[in-house]
Amino acid sequence: MKYYEVTFTLTPCTQDAQDLLSALAGEAEFETFEETADGLKGYVQQTLFDSQALDDILHDFPLDGIQISYHVREAEDRDWNEQWEQEGFEPIEVRCVTDNVTCSDEQLLVIHDGRHLPSDIDHQPSAIMIEIDAHLAFGTGTHETTRMICATLLGTPLKGKRVLDCGCGTGILGICALKLGAAQCTAYDIDEWSVDNTRHNSIINQVDSLLTVMHGDASLLDSQQVSFDLVMANINRNILLQDMSRFVSVMAPGSTLLLSGFYEEDCEMLTHAAQACGLTLKGKKQDDAWAMLIFTRP
Repeated sequence: MKYYEVTFTLTPCTQDAQDLLSALAGEAEFETFEETADGLKGYVQQTLFDSQALDDILHDFPLDGIQISYHVREAEDRDWNEQWEQEGFEPIEVRCVTDNVTCSDEQLLVIHDGRHLPSDIDHQPSAIMIEIDAHLAFGTGTHETTRMICATLLGTPLKGKRVLDCGCGTGILGICALKLGAAQCTAYDIDEWSVDNTRHNSIINQVDSLLTVMHGDASLLDSQQVSFDLVMANINRNILLQDMSRFVSVMAPGSTLLLSGFYEEDCEMLTHAAQACGLTLKGKKQDDAWAMLIFTRP
């Protein structure tokens, strides 16, 4: 997958301006951002880059007094997260949360990189351990959206369920569902590196026999001959809106749809789209400015 590196210069450069720019650029298909001293670097797939859409966003930038310029170049064909991957990440503990109430301590998920383990791991024999070796893929549990979905999965009856992970990244959500008792998971991602990383992590976590991962976008669902009890999609708002009807087309009666990857202000728009497809809103969660929505199909 080929990417452009877009260097944004903000004058003046403030944290609010950086945060707002990353949010708006995310709606224009940018996937990854890196803060710089005078702005941001953003990465977008070359096939999805729309300079006119980006210019429109900057022209209508909602913060007064901020000037923004940008420069586009082809990103090096390398791992942008190389240093992060070498250093790894500290273990992340996720506990079950239902209706914003934390469940019992026994319901604990620990996400780690295989090198950094919890110091008190011997005192957590009931914890569900997930090892994630992230290579050019989103989803280690460090992000609010991933944590919210994982916390929800901990409180969801999954034994024997068929699961779909849309835009799987590292595969963490599907792996989590399988470790919680799901019978089978189908996953897909448009990024070939993410597909390979999901396969790799499924082997590490010994669930590879239960997980099928495909390279492509939501059009892959058109050929699916099975329906799913749980569909998960942690993707940006525009892709969720675009693919909503396809998600619903593979949901079994009584199934659940978990959506995240967007901001709280996007919830109303996504809820209207889901309801137009016949879904019922069952819950909403928020972590900082990020949100998650829970829908069911009658």
